[in-house]
Amino acid sequence: MSMLPLHSHGPRQCLLSSSSRGSVWRQALQRQPLHRQHWPNRQASKWPVAAGVQYLTGVRDIPSKYKGVLLDQFGVLHDGKVAYPGAVEAVQHMADQGLKLFILSNSSRRSEGALGKIRKLGFNPDCFVGVMTSGEIAHRRIGSAEGPFWSKLGKKCLHFTWRTRGVVPIAPLDLEIVDRPEDADFAFAHGTEAMGRGDANDPVDASIEEMNGLLQRCADKGGVPLVIANPDVVTVSGKGLVPMPGTLARTYAAMGGQVQLTGKPDAIVYEEAMKMLDLPPDEVLGVGDSIEHDIQGANSAGVDSIFIVGGIHGDELKDVDLKQLQDAQIFKDLCDEHHACPTYVMPSLQL
Repeated sequence: MSMLPLHSHGPRQCLLSSSSRGSVWRQALQRQPLHRQHWPNRQASKWPVAAGVQYLTGVRDIPSKYKGVLLDQFGVLHDGKVAYPGAVEAVQHMADQGLKLFILSNSSRRSEGALGKIRKLGFNPDCFVGVMTSGEIAHRRIGSAEGPFWSKLGKKCLHFTWRTRGVVPIAPLDLEIVDRPEDADFAFAHGTEAMGRGDANDPVDASIEEMNGLLQRCADKGGVPLVIANPDVVTVSGKGLVPMPGTLARTYAAMGGQVQLTGKPDAIVYEEAMKMLDLPPDEVLGVGDSIEHDIQGANSAGVDSIFIVGGIHGDELKDVDLKQLQDAQIFKDLCDEHHACPTYVMPSLQL
């Protein structure tokens, strides 16, 4: 399991226009519903009824009983391009109040790059006590080859990656990158823009449709698991939403393929982060913009949570009175769909 005590670098390119956020992409996702039984190793969350959710104006309202905060990146701290208004000040305020801040991010990249990225966006890295990314977890688990799943993966890998956003290196993992699903022992998804050809070569652009075709060939072959370095389905990027490796996971699961997620909402991610915080669960807050990953993960780990409304669910909830969020049917539906519900709701990470 990987975790870095701080210091170190990392962007997300918008594939959809702002007008697409609540329509084209979300409709595409709705056409391929996620059935929970498709996910291996995902625990059913012990989620509360969507009632009694408390409204917080900003971080100044966080109750004093909390000593540590697990912060998501994209949709909470920044949109992949710029810090959200008030987020830098909110982070500094929490740190000044003595809260231990830990970045817990579903990002395909390794942990060492996360702090460098947020430094460039104006955040003070000294405010954070540590960082862990889903990409780091995937990298370490493949490298360790420990456990019944990871020890049997093999070495021949079909690699889904980024291009314009920067290829995610495979090194120092001892893997052979292959072009054909028929030659692969497993598939590894870091991104949704291109197919990797090894660290020494440029990747080849590939559309989601082309990737789905490769996944179908993996499913037809059988016995080709798909490792997902970032379980998120979409993320915010500038003013749009970008498809993430979680979309490939949904597709492959629907084809009957075996999917191995790393990152939130896996409870072990929270447990390891809290070891570094050295705090009991009832003194920790999880903060995120995804009901499916951040809030469900916090529920599974037994920690309270703050749902940041202005992230990936921003368009869906833009007309809802946040002080009455618990009564909004669309919010209840989100909680029911993902078997999760937050303790608190906040418009954005702000003072």
